[in-house]
Formats: sequence, structure tokens, C-alpha cells
Amino acid sequence: MLGPAPHRDLCTDCGISRSSEPKRCGQACQFIHPDYPRLEAKVHGRVRDPLKGDELFFGVHQRMWRAALQPAAPGAQWTGITTRLAQRLLETGAVDAVLTMAPDPNDRWRPVPVLVTQADGMAQCRGMRMGYAPLLALLEPAVQQGYKRLAVIGIPCQVYALRALEAQLGLERLYVIGTPCSDNTTTERFHEFLALVAAQTNNKPEDIVYLEFLADYHVELRFADGHQRKVPFLMLPLSDLPRDFFPLTCRTCVDYTNALADITVGYMGGEGQQWLLVRNERGDELLKLLGDEVKLTAPGSAGKREGPVKGFLANTERAAGGLPLRRMPQWLRPVVGWLMPKVGPRGLEFARARLEMKAVETVIHLRREEPRRIKSMVPAHVWALVKPYGLSPTPEEVHVDASAPGASV
Repeated sequence: MLGPAPHRDLCTDCGISRSSEPKRCGQACQFIHPDYPRLEAKVHGRVRDPLKGDELFFGVHQRMWRAALQPAAPGAQWTGITTRLAQRLLETGAVDAVLTMAPDPNDRWRPVPVLVTQADGMAQCRGMRMGYAPLLALLEPAVQQGYKRLAVIGIPCQVYALRALEAQLGLERLYVIGTPCSDNTTTERFHEFLALVAAQTNNKPEDIVYLEFLADYHVELRFADGHQRKVPFLMLPLSDLPRDFFPLTCRTCVDYTNALADITVGYMGGEGQQWLLVRNERGDELLKLLGDEVKLTAPGSAGKREGPVKGFLANTERAAGGLPLRRMPQWLRPVVGWLMPKVGPRGLEFARARLEMKAVETVIHLRREEPRRIKSMVPAHVWALVKPYGLSPTPEEVHVDASAPGASV
């Protein structure tokens, strides 16, 4: 049983503060002094190249795919690619254990870290959880148990800390399967949101067993009795959430796409399927483990992101300044909800839009709430994403890696 974490400012409780050397947070935390160029070069052999496809947005990668397991795994959030990759590593003996998340026995939405050593044990880890979970607190126990070949499934802030400390772990082999993060919050706060969604859809919160934000501007809900429902983003009570619903850490995250993973498995660029970014040779090795189980196609891209990003920028500035958000009239929301999947950014353009929105949000909220941290927290590639929208760093805000290759601002 893991005890409480010591207090840390801007902490998502990745687990390092619970280890035998909690002071390593200073060198491992994404929110203290991230150095993406150094770690990208170490993990992938090079830094991101803004002239090479979409690397400025999505990080170093060899290939991108739209992908689906055939058939989809029962109970999977999408089709089950992430879980199946870990299963294959265990089945083939490539790793001794997989460090990942499973649901708390008393709350299906609360994540708890687990070490899985048998392939069939991965089935319990399927699906989405919301909340902070000290995944990396189990690194030391894993090594103490003699596990020298590990796979880790993690979100970006966990993976950054893992990569920063990787050389100290003494592992023979490490595979990192990353999932993008799309704003986290505490499990308690997520239950508040779930209650609002349930009330709006005339259901009970405890009857909702699955919730997923989709790239077609809808949220998919599944219920305990087996029925499913898709609700347009615009019809959700997002504007009713308190201002601090998403903590500052998640409002200022600079790595939605998990750029330091070997392979990223997400949805943003998948157009209804999963989206794979094979980042290095280990990522390619992972994908090959699936063989003919996975169908791969080229990702698509459509629509234009500039308008939605500018609208997001204006609303974020109002919210950060304490002003009320501009709310769309209720009668218009169903119309726009019907229209956006047809004319809004889709596929890779949707993913680019989300990355630009996230970069905009990072700069605005740090300038207002933690201006002294901007220089250390905002990498140069983030400044490059916000530059087209009129946001540029002052001399005092320029990150120390601003002269890194491919990272000019």
C-alpha cells in the first residue's frame, strides 16, 4: 500500500517523490526544468526537426499510422493496441514485467499502479482511468524483485521522469509505450464531472462505465446495461466546471503527445481509429510484435485549424483574466455540434489544433499564475507553435534550450 505523497508545487504525483530518493524530483520533473532536446537526442538519437513533416507538433517519429486491432479486444477503450503490445512483450519473453495502471478495486475510475508479469493479467488494465497515480513508485520494487527487463505504459509527465532517471535504474532493457494526455484531474474532481454528465443525460453516475472524448467532437458514453450514447462536446456542461477543475500542471503541460515514448498510442489523429507514432527502433520493434493483428493505414487530414485555435485563445485569455466565457446560445449548440465533424479540423489537422491550443493555454496561464517559471517550463518548440497567434517570448521568458537545433523562436 502506497502512502501519501509529500507536498510538491505543480505535482502530478508521478511516483518519484514516494521513492527512496524523493529529492530526485528536482532532476526528473517535467514541471521544474524540462530539457526535451537533450532527452530526445538520448532516447531517439536526434532532436525534433521542424522541417521534417509534423515533428514540430508531434515530436520525433519515424512513421505515423491510423491503426486498429482486428478484431478489437473485448472491453478495450478503442481496439486494445496498448494492452496487446504489452501482452506480446510478456508472451515473447521480451520483458519480465509491465508497469502500468489498473482500476482501484473500490472505484473503477481511480488508477493504481501495478506490475504485471503474466500476459493474461493485462486484461485488467484495459480502459481509461482519471486521476493522479504514482506509477513510478513501483520502479524500485520492480528492480528489487529482480526485474531487469521492463515495459512501462505511461502518460507524458510519468514518461519524462522515467527517461530523466533511466540511466540510474540499472535495467537491461526498457520499452516505453506512451499514451497522449488530454488534461488530467483528480479522481474526486472527475466524479464531479461525471455527475454533471449523468444529470444532463438522465442517468446515474454509477451507471456510466466508460467515457471517451473522440476526435469527431463527441464524447462516447457506455452504460452498465450495455447501451451506448454519443454526446457532442458542445452539449456537455464543461462551462459549469469550477475554474480550478484542471490543475495548473495540466493547464501548462508541454507534452500532449508523449514525445519521449518509443511508441505513442492515442486517438487525436486517428479519425475514429487509433493513432500510432513510431518514434524509434524500439517503437518499430514493438509494432512488429502485432504482425497481422493490426491494420495500418495512412492518417488523413482535413479542415482548417486557425479559426478554432483563435477562438480558443480568446476564450482562454478571458478565463485567465477572470472574465466569463463567451457561451454559445443553447439553441445553436446542436447545429454547430452537427457541423463541426463535417467542416472542422479532422485527422492530423485536429491533432495540430489541439497541440496549438495546448501551447496557447500553457503560455497564458503561466504568465498569469507563475510568470517566474516560464523560462524554465516552456521549451522553444512550444513558443514556435504559438508564434502564429501573436504570442512570443520576452527576453526574460526564453528557455535555455532556445538555441537547440530545430527549436528557434
